[in-house]
Amino acid sequence: MPADLPANNINHNMKTAQLTDWLLPTTEAEEKLLRDAGFRWGKRGTHTSRTIMFEELQTLLGHCTVDASAGDYASAIIENNCLGKRTVATRKLSFQRLSELYALDPKVALFRIMRQFWYTDRLGQMILPLLLALARDPLLRATSAPILRMRPGEELSRQTLIEALSRVVGSRLNLSTFDKVVRNAASSWTQSGHLKGRIRKIRQRVIPTTASTTYALLLGYLSGKRGLALFETYWAQVLDAPVSELLDVAMDARRLGFIDLSQSGGVIEVSFSRLLALDERQ
Repeated sequence: MPADLPANNINHNMKTAQLTDWLLPTTEAEEKLLRDAGFRWGKRGTHTSRTIMFEELQTLLGHCTVDASAGDYASAIIENNCLGKRTVATRKLSFQRLSELYALDPKVALFRIMRQFWYTDRLGQMILPLLLALARDPLLRATSAPILRMRPGEELSRQTLIEALSRVVGSRLNLSTFDKVVRNAASSWTQSGHLKGRIRKIRQRVIPTTASTTYALLLGYLSGKRGLALFETYWAQVLDAPVSELLDVAMDARRLGFIDLSQSGGVIEVSFSRLLALDERQ
């Protein structure tokens, strides 16, 4: 499986001359596992034109039932116009962009489980979509290193986002598109709560919940990590908490029945039998 990048050093190990995206699978078997789960990688991303669209997702999930199908989401946006778009064309485009970010299909594990947590943990609703969008949009992933390195109270330097993005995309994007990705990414990290402010973006710490912690651990599990390493992955770093705190939250998640977790002799085992189907666990 593709290795997660080490804490607080996300971009330093990127072989940018060879890789466009660190999630890129190295074998056909890895590619199938990641793609089936809902991960995406490559040269393109939704952030060339949109943010994580948190308000639109919130409206859609509020409009639809907890067991909605992929067709139900399409109908809600395109036919019922739950997002309040003026034309059919803009409704279809909104559905396309939301599908790129979130899949909007319960057959896709990453969306199905995010949706499950969305309805059970309101406090985690801001972080859950970001985690899923990071798994599916390589352009958003490319901007994460400078955000995760910042300390609370520190102001975001736009140049750091530009540099992080340029290391991954090179000259593939024209100047106007590049600028739009940077602005959209900054907005997305604001929508998730990692940044605050309209003009001056100030870093603030997000608080992990049982749902967001479980979901971050799940992303690490599906990308190949096990045991204590689950608490040190890229996905876990998004939660802004040290390993010890995440372990405490994971214990609460176990009591709530989200995960199976055991700890003995310094060895930690985490499994997701209550969230993943048998073929997904394999």
